[in-house]
Amino acid sequence: MHDIRAIRENPAAFDAALARRGEAPVSSDLLRLDESRRAKILAAETAQAEQNKASKEVGAAKARGDEAEFERLRGLVAEKKAEIARMQTEAKDIDALLTDQLVRIPNLPAEDVPDGKDESDNVEVKRWGTPRDYDFEPKEHFEIASVQNGMDFETAAKLAGSRFVLLSGGVARIHRALAQFMLDTHTNENGLTEVNGPVLVLSEMMQGTGQLPKFGEDSYQTREGWWLIPTSEVSLTNIVNNCVIEESYLPRRYTAHSLCFRSEAGSAGKDTRGMLRQHQFEKVEMVSVTHPDKSDDEQQRMLRCAEGILEKLGIPYRTVVLCTGDMGFGARRTFDIEAWLPGQNTYREISSVSTCGDFQARRMNARFRPEGGGKPEFVHTLNGSGLAVGRCLIAVLENGQNADGTVTLPEVLSPYLGGKLTLQADGTLV
Repeated sequence: MHDIRAIRENPAAFDAALARRGEAPVSSDLLRLDESRRAKILAAETAQAEQNKASKEVGAAKARGDEAEFERLRGLVAEKKAEIARMQTEAKDIDALLTDQLVRIPNLPAEDVPDGKDESDNVEVKRWGTPRDYDFEPKEHFEIASVQNGMDFETAAKLAGSRFVLLSGGVARIHRALAQFMLDTHTNENGLTEVNGPVLVLSEMMQGTGQLPKFGEDSYQTREGWWLIPTSEVSLTNIVNNCVIEESYLPRRYTAHSLCFRSEAGSAGKDTRGMLRQHQFEKVEMVSVTHPDKSDDEQQRMLRCAEGILEKLGIPYRTVVLCTGDMGFGARRTFDIEAWLPGQNTYREISSVSTCGDFQARRMNARFRPEGGGKPEFVHTLNGSGLAVGRCLIAVLENGQNADGTVTLPEVLSPYLGGKLTLQADGTLV
């Protein structure tokens, strides 16, 4: 959420930053509401002062026997009391309307984010690894002979409908191994604290990280009112919801492996084959809560954590910085990591690492108390996939495929697979 005081101080700069994201100017509407709200508050304070003055004079009029003045003043006190209540209610209603508008406005892009309209304007900043040369036509993951028995879309559709998959046998074990490998790497080497949190959360938590109120259609809500998390960013970031923590407690670095649920609203016709885009999937998430001065450095650290997973797996990738028109709602800067998929002959997103500045912290009222004293300040929050487990499975299978339909798996997974690093044509591991 945005600070109305900052908008008040420089409305032109606010609108100019929104324009970089393709958004229409809104500062004049916001400031009109803000001015009306402040006018109601001032009117209530003025009426309160007049009520206090009249209240003091009531007793004096009674004492000197001036009944007419006594009745006039008593009526004035009642009138001002009603006026105060009316002004306070009107101010509260306007404040709610102003807040509702503020929470629907996306974060402002950092100055160094490239301008652009869509993903075609994203800028590549790094490329690692060389795609393998095949002496056969590489297949997509669901076409590989050794994968087909362990990746069942028809049964999943019978159970739950489209955009679900049933993994079994060796494929299911590789999927599990990847998640364990990621968690171990992040906790043992990257200094993150593992968390196992709820996948059902309250509406306030979804609003805190920006999924509500604007993007409710992208997620699933239960009859009881809970929301199924679209990413464990929601659970992890909201650990500091409505908290004031000590500066010495920062940074907090969390990781979690969880189920994630997305309606994929608006994605009709996209990636309908295979398991690239699913309603239910698993992800190892990273979340950092930092001091404002450290958030840019923290984003680079998180980016290296995610890239390091792919490097250990030997998966070629490229890293791009998203342009203003392709960034998510809550981000002020985002780097996407795209893994090479030989079956599609292209790079596909496998991780997004975003810094949100104080955007989410304002929504959550998450602050820290400076060590040197002074008023509490808002923390900065960051999130990133480290990595999307299903998409990583796709990358491992496609990059490791052989002409005979088997798949050679990365050596780093050996401890998690009992030393078995070949997925045979019949779907078993040896």
